[in-house]
Amino acid sequence: MELEKLTIQEEEAMLSIWQLKGGFIKEILDNLKGDSVPYTTLASTIKNLVKKGYVRPVAYANAKRYEPLISAEEYKAKYMNSFVGDYFRSSYKEMVSFFVKEEKLSENELKEIMEMIKNGKS
Repeated sequence: MELEKLTIQEEEAMLSIWQLKGGFIKEILDNLKGDSVPYTTLASTIKNLVKKGYVRPVAYANAKRYEPLISAEEYKAKYMNSFVGDYFRSSYKEMVSFFVKEEKLSENELKEIMEMIKNGKS
């Protein structure tokens, strides 16, 4: 099944769910970063995440706990590839070059990246 891209609100909810490894709406709400979101807004966002296949509801007594169906790593890998494809003509080299030109990556960070590549680990 092809997963739809998440909205910013949905991504924020998923980040909270991934950090908690699943939770009830109140727990997810308490764990959210930034401005407080109304409970009903989060409940509706989570309903969308269920429809999109990112989380599944698990019934506990009279409440539902929401568990992730996709890991944060799987999501990052999928959308990073599409991001690089859309903005950098599928070239990670072009993406790194952009970050260097924009001064978002320092020479030391580039050296660290080169070491990671040489050693074959992240």
